[in-house]
Amino acid sequence: MELEVRHLRALCAIADSGSLHKAARQLGVSQPSLTTQLRRIENFLGAELFSRERTGCRPTPLGRAVLSRARPLVAEMAALIVEAKAEAWDGGTRLRIGSTASRALAGWLRRLRKRLLGTDISLHMDVSANALLRMVAAGQLDVAFVHEVEGSPLRVPDGLGVRVLMEREPQFVSMARDHPAAAAPVVELADLADDRWMVDPTVDGEWDGLRRVLSAAGLNPAVLHGDYHTAASLIAVGEAVAPCQPTSLPREDMAIRPLRGDPLAVRLLLYFRPGSGAEVYEAVYADLVAAYREAAQRAGPYRQWLTRQDSPLLHPPASCCV
Repeated sequence: MELEVRHLRALCAIADSGSLHKAARQLGVSQPSLTTQLRRIENFLGAELFSRERTGCRPTPLGRAVLSRARPLVAEMAALIVEAKAEAWDGGTRLRIGSTASRALAGWLRRLRKRLLGTDISLHMDVSANALLRMVAAGQLDVAFVHEVEGSPLRVPDGLGVRVLMEREPQFVSMARDHPAAAAPVVELADLADDRWMVDPTVDGEWDGLRRVLSAAGLNPAVLHGDYHTAASLIAVGEAVAPCQPTSLPREDMAIRPLRGDPLAVRLLLYFRPGSGAEVYEAVYADLVAAYREAAQRAGPYRQWLTRQDSPLLHPPASCCV
């Protein structure tokens, strides 16, 4: 066996994420496959590079030494790939979009396809904002629309440009339609103290953000870890409550309510690689703003929240493309 760049990239991913599971998702491989790869690398070097603990993987002294040499090599290779792929982007022939989940996506894509006729527009979805930012930095995506959980800063690669869509978007809570707290237009966090909270731990910063807010309120409720598609069925029958985007639309069996004081919040950000195509990036951002405004005004509870805040989202500028 010989160490290759892909092996070094795997070691860096494990160290950066602190978890074989998260590193495997970032690299697009299965966790058993990455575990086997790490074991082979360690066998080749004759010692462990990471200590496996309950909280994740931590580099051993040898691991830190190997990583100190591996990181510059991986960075140089990434820079080479970016420079090569940059030649393929001329600001008009294709647009590769990355995004975390958002109700604004459909309207955004609709506007972009109308505006950028003849442009090949693709969409790559990921629950990890950090993974999408790495793809932009590596030249695999042109732009990425992501959210940053308050108190959990994203790991932004050097050299990326950013536009802020929302400096602080409140996160609402979804609950069963017949939940007692749903009778009020605004929910007190204490009224959900006896509920099970469901959160997706694979979403960057999501669990940490919720845990901080609950702890600050003196609450220690039961928590279920799972994806939000599964959460919907549990929420509808009263088995759980969950944080949700304010643009979420209520269902017959589910209510969406803001939390008193808006303790949970995210920043909405559009990242890109500065350089050619600057005019296209501005158009991409303008269409995203218009699509988000459309989604926000469609969601009743969020529209009411925006009205109370006198948000500029309710008053689109005359020059905005809609």
